[in-house]
Amino acid sequence: MSLESDLTGRSGGACELCGMQNARSACDVPPDADGSADTAILLCRTCLKGVTGEISDDPHWRCLTEAIWSTIAPVQVTAYRLLQRLAAEPWARDTLEIAYLDPEVLAWAEKSAASDLPEVEHRDANGVLLAAGDTVTLIKDLPVKGGGFTAKRGTAVRGIALVPDNAAHIEGRVNGQHIVILTEFVKKSG
Repeated sequence: MSLESDLTGRSGGACELCGMQNARSACDVPPDADGSADTAILLCRTCLKGVTGEISDDPHWRCLTEAIWSTIAPVQVTAYRLLQRLAAEPWARDTLEIAYLDPEVLAWAEKSAASDLPEVEHRDANGVLLAAGDTVTLIKDLPVKGGGFTAKRGTAVRGIALVPDNAAHIEGRVNGQHIVILTEFVKKSG
C-alpha cells in the first residue's frame, strides 16, 4: 500500500488537523520522517499551505484546539508546531498551556519547532538565561495596562512563555490575567 492510502485508511479520508473530507495530501513530519504513516499525516489543501508556508490567525486554525489532543503522534506534533507559530494569539497560547504531549512526542515536536524560531535569548535582570516554563519573581511594582491593578514586587510568575521575536519580553499570568512583562523587571526563581 502507498503512504497516501495508509493515511486515508487511518483518517477515513479526512484532514487529520481540521477534519475536512477528501483530504489528498500526504505530508511527512520531519525531522524523523521515514516515509511511513507513523511519521506522516493527511492534510487538506488549506492545512498543507499552513504547514509548508505562512500562517496567520484565521478561524480555520481553531481546529488546532482539538487536533492537539489527537492520539496520533504526527498529528499532535504538527498541531503543536502550528500553535507555536500562532503563539501571538491568546487562544493559541491558552491551548498550548493546557496541552499535554508525551515526552517523546514533545521532544519530536520541539526538534523542528525550535529551528522555525529565530535564536533569541531571554535573560532576567541579573543576566540569567530564561526558558519557557520557568518561574520568575517581579523585582519592582508594575502597573498592568488595561488590567486595573499593579503587579506587586515579589510576585511569582509561574510557567512563563518567551516571546519568540523579542528578547526583552516574556509572558505570564498575574492575578489570573495574561500579561507581557519586560525581562529587566524579573529575576529567575531557583
